[in-house]
Amino acid sequence: MDLKNIHPIDLDFKGNDLEIFSFLVESDEGPVLVETGPHSCLTTLEAGIAALGYKLTDIQHVFLSHIHLDHAGGAWCFAEHGAQIYLHPLGYKHMHNPEKLLASALMIYGDKMDSLWGTLKPIPAEQLHSVDDGQVITIGNLAFTSWHTPGHAKHHTAWQLENVLFTGDLAGIKRKEGPIIPPCPPPDIDIELWVLNIDKVLAIEEIDRYYATHGALISNPAQHMAKLKESLIAFADFIKPYYLKNIPAQEILLPFSEYVTRRLALQGMTGAQIKIFMEGGALLADIFGLLRYWSKKLS
Repeated sequence: MDLKNIHPIDLDFKGNDLEIFSFLVESDEGPVLVETGPHSCLTTLEAGIAALGYKLTDIQHVFLSHIHLDHAGGAWCFAEHGAQIYLHPLGYKHMHNPEKLLASALMIYGDKMDSLWGTLKPIPAEQLHSVDDGQVITIGNLAFTSWHTPGHAKHHTAWQLENVLFTGDLAGIKRKEGPIIPPCPPPDIDIELWVLNIDKVLAIEEIDRYYATHGALISNPAQHMAKLKESLIAFADFIKPYYLKNIPAQEILLPFSEYVTRRLALQGMTGAQIKIFMEGGALLADIFGLLRYWSKKLS
């Protein structure tokens, strides 16, 4: 795949220092979008699309890795202009009727919901396409292959385009400073399944480049995924004894934060960078996700 035809668009997410990218891919039938990011970033996304010479209404095909708001929250905006939306079968009902997804997000984020994520609206059934594992979707001269890759979320898909893989959260968060961080929010985290699906995509010999929604281009997939697997297992192992002692998540936050701080410092992040990352609040979500993982695994 000619990387000149793939255009990462940094959505300049304001919620914390998390990078979120959408990817515009040029085809002979017009531009295709992989990931929309959150609805709150639509103006930035539209500007990025315009900078490439297109309008939002030119996007008639959108591929989603999964339905979490930082990846799919803006999909309904494209559907309103007639776009077809491709996603995992288990994500279909939540995009068609986002009532539960929206209610859950409102419970978590409260009055910060609009500024962080925006809102969700239903997508008509005829514009939602559930795609099976290994199924190929052809758009003009482009052929996207769906690889079901649960572990981070049960409704997760990575999309292959020739030698390129759009990884969603399968490849974790690639920080500019070097570290690779596993996002482990509830409710679906499954470490063994995640590692299994990392190995699944690494076994596809044709793929030699990744585009991660959180971090963009990864040119050394095997090395990157080895580091991610180590971090996944390390995070889970750290939380396990706290789960076994039935310690509440809030009481785990300080020791877990200290542990992650040491790891990130060793991997090249400065104290100031780590402080900004910690203020984003992701670690508490990781604790809840990993406690739930151990609960399901050990029950």
